[in-house]
Amino acid sequence: MNYKAVLIPMIIAAAGCSLAPKPKPQPALHDFGVSVGVPAGNPVDPAPITVSAPKWLWDNRIRYRLLYAAPTQVRFYTLDRWIASPPELLEQQFAVDGSLQQYPLHIRLLDFEQQFDAPNQARALLRFYVEAYESDTKKVIAAEEIRLEKVTQTADAAGAVSAFSELTRQAGDRIRDWLSHLPAKP
Repeated sequence: MNYKAVLIPMIIAAAGCSLAPKPKPQPALHDFGVSVGVPAGNPVDPAPITVSAPKWLWDNRIRYRLLYAAPTQVRFYTLDRWIASPPELLEQQFAVDGSLQQYPLHIRLLDFEQQFDAPNQARALLRFYVEAYESDTKKVIAAEEIRLEKVTQTADAAGAVSAFSELTRQAGDRIRDWLSHLPAKP
């Protein structure tokens, strides 16, 4: 038996398998988890909630910043993305919460990123400005800036996603508390 005749094709086949391009891994898609809305009592016409943001926040990349090394550089996780842009996710999250629909609300998202103070120490930052309007005149009746931070359980994309999920629930609580101090709707 000619070993070269058998061995050479096997080596070529093995080399061909290892040289073939490997499929590029697809990013994992994340949202804020299962929405747990507060029952609205079946409002006939719930007040709208809109969210706006600077144009750089209208994509689905998960942002982070290395404050300890390059504080002016925004980076993105390659293998993790939001299922939609942060403003869209926030609008959806707040829309299911009937207790936030007392007044028309406009939320301007200002910051939504993970910040690293050290290689193994990160926190999520959510900052926004909320305005409540009169339903009929569209006049602003109150406004508030809210800043929320949460240390991430892990200094990676999974830690960011988990922290942002919790921060959006806290944001709903803060808005709800703020609304409770506004004058009763006529």
